Amino acid sequence: MWRSFWRSIDRFSLQHFKYVVDELRRIKVVDMRNRDLVIDLLQSIVEIVTYGDRQDPMIFECFMEYQVLAEFVRVLKISRNSRIEAPLLQYLSIMIQNMDSEQAIYYCFSNEYINSIITHQYEFDAGDLAPYYVSFLRAVSSKINRDTLCLLVKVHGDSVVSFPLYNEALKFANHGEKMIQTAIRALTLNTYNVCDDMVYQFITTPPVSNYFSDLVCRLRHQCFHLDTLLHAKEETSTQERRNELILETDKMVDDLYYLKDILSAGEYRLSRLVTQNLFSLLVFPMLLPLLQLRQIDGSNISAVTSLYIVSRLLQVVGGKSIINAVAGVILYPYMTSSVGDATERNTVVGSWNAKSFLDHLNHLEKMVCSGPESEGAENIESSYLFGYLAEHISSNSQFIGGPLNDVCSERSGMLAYIFADNNQSLLLASLFLLLILAESKDLDYFLASMIGLSGTQNMMSQTRDLSASQVADGSIFVKLMPQILNALLTILASQPSLSLLVQWHTGWFLRKLLIYQENSLSDLNFHLFNTSYELSRERLRKELDGCWFDYIPDTFRSEWPKCKTALEESSQYKDPFFTLELAVCQKRTNGDTTTPSAWQRMVEAVKVFILHFQLKAVISKGDLLEKPQLNMTTGTTADPGKSRAIDISSASFGSDVSLGSGIPCSIAFSNAGIRDVYLIPVARGMTGKLLLTEKHPFRSQRGVVIAIAPLAGLSPKIDKDHPTWLHLRIRELDPRFDSSKARGNHLKMPNHFTDGRWTLGFSNAEASEAARLLILEETHKQRSFVESILAPLLQDDYLGNLSDNQDE
Repeated sequence: MWRSFWRSIDRFSLQHFKYVVDELRRIKVVDMRNRDLVIDLLQSIVEIVTYGDRQDPMIFECFMEYQVLAEFVRVLKISRNSRIEAPLLQYLSIMIQNMDSEQAIYYCFSNEYINSIITHQYEFDAGDLAPYYVSFLRAVSSKINRDTLCLLVKVHGDSVVSFPLYNEALKFANHGEKMIQTAIRALTLNTYNVCDDMVYQFITTPPVSNYFSDLVCRLRHQCFHLDTLLHAKEETSTQERRNELILETDKMVDDLYYLKDILSAGEYRLSRLVTQNLFSLLVFPMLLPLLQLRQIDGSNISAVTSLYIVSRLLQVVGGKSIINAVAGVILYPYMTSSVGDATERNTVVGSWNAKSFLDHLNHLEKMVCSGPESEGAENIESSYLFGYLAEHISSNSQFIGGPLNDVCSERSGMLAYIFADNNQSLLLASLFLLLILAESKDLDYFLASMIGLSGTQNMMSQTRDLSASQVADGSIFVKLMPQILNALLTILASQPSLSLLVQWHTGWFLRKLLIYQENSLSDLNFHLFNTSYELSRERLRKELDGCWFDYIPDTFRSEWPKCKTALEESSQYKDPFFTLELAVCQKRTNGDTTTPSAWQRMVEAVKVFILHFQLKAVISKGDLLEKPQLNMTTGTTADPGKSRAIDISSASFGSDVSLGSGIPCSIAFSNAGIRDVYLIPVARGMTGKLLLTEKHPFRSQRGVVIAIAPLAGLSPKIDKDHPTWLHLRIRELDPRFDSSKARGNHLKMPNHFTDGRWTLGFSNAEASEAARLLILEETHKQRSFVESILAPLLQDDYLGNLSDNQDE
């Protein structure tokens, strides 16, 4: 009897499963007194069913025979303020997620059990029930396919009249918690990727289809909020504003990727509806005021924000129809209303009104949407887009109906921003948008020929209505390339020099255009570039007198590959966030003399010089250089007479060194009082140290190193009131970097913010002056070595010498 009593129960057996189900059936009401018991029963059932689905078919047959899911529904209904819903939904989610057999999934979705659980009246205001409920919905959606989806919808005739899983999920689409939003989007995508015609008809018909317009309206609201942040009064620091912009743009990009995933489902009705909302609620309202196709009433987003949003949309969502529709609207000012007249093609439109715009759209629709390459859903979508734009223009009372005498000049539309005076962010943002269009493989050859950049020759050869020379003469960049290059080079050569951010992205654009221009510059532009190059070289030379000159060669080695990679980056993969940063970033003042600011200025000077040096290589050699040719061993000797200096230069804390020519002095440390020390400055190669040593207690000519400072940045100064005092500024021996990766092309600041100070006391003024001169002498040796390393790179004929060496 005792042996039978102690015998363990097989908790995964069919017998135990029946016992647990019977126990659950005996529950007549669920309240706080038996809540824990019910939770244990539900947990046991889920564990056994999950085990049986893989190991024991008899268990799942019993699960179906006993209609256990009906018991879950009953438990929900008899619950009285027990808060049993959350654990019940959690266990159901686990069970559904772990089901592998099609039979098990098909049974669970049958008999309206799942729909009953979905439509149960939950109290989401109390507690944390919403995440469990949404997780359950997502688990269900992960198992739907063409065979099981029909079990979750209600059909009348040939139409779906109710889809509880989808309808209830959309109620949480705008929930404040990111996890819930992500789960809902995963659920909807699971639904869209199931090819069911009746379900597609249901979700693309009002009022259910309002979800897509709400989604785009929410995205548009984010755009307005982004613009507000961009132009807010500077009550916060530049970095704080930048962080706010990053958070807001990340939300927008997430929404755009979600829209892209929806379009990737490939269902033409769904794609048409989403694209319709994108263009009617977001793209056209951004583009039309931007291109002066609609009067500005003060409620429009600023130009730089609009350019950023459209650029990001093309990068993330893309697609042939969207790319060509945006390009068609942007390029319209540079086309004539008579497409077949080749003579008029070479002139810019002199008058521009709604009727001619509609004529252009009709032609553009034929160009983009016709032909064997544009069939099926893509063709339908494109036709709708151009039709919608035509309807939007013709019905818009604000659209300018009369001729525009001066608007369609050579600097109208997008070029009005490219040639905007003293607004680098608009110039770079508009160029970036044109580059995205030019580099897109989806851009129609006719529209690409109007831009006149990537692949133009191949596209012109396919142009049906015009000769290659006529198209080339009329393209934007071919016609206006010298002026555009001049505008960019003027920014680089401006004085005082602009921030690294502006110069770097300007250089990136220059390299792109130089490639299309076959690296040729006019005499004026070549002079501008040489001026800018000389300014960057002079700025770098000034850093040789700075407190971080000893790190310039290492900075060259570390930054060179990063800069080369950044210059080679395609516009399709480059985040246009820099266009927003340019609108908020302020130029740092040169009056800040702290070593962190000096470090930042040094790295900026190196990067700006690398930028100019690489651009010079592109102009003269046609390509970027792989790495700098720096001889790090320049100036070293094997003179055995310098062995003592070598030993001292490698000294560390606690090292036993020769006092040699050390100068005796005193220093007061905060926790150790006044201490008698010897000052020993020593430089070897790029290494320069100032050692403070205490005399060895047993060896009169030896000392123990108690403090070390870098020679660079000491700036020794004698106190005016006390000539026996020598003041030294102490920076870190090695810069410590922030390990966090900042977004974009930004410098990493050392994590210290204050400089150290030493004051040394000498026996007389002559000793103090001798110490100052000795420090300057050793610093000069170290600086001379660094200069010898950089000298070849700073020579005018460096690229020529490099070419000669490669030929040999």
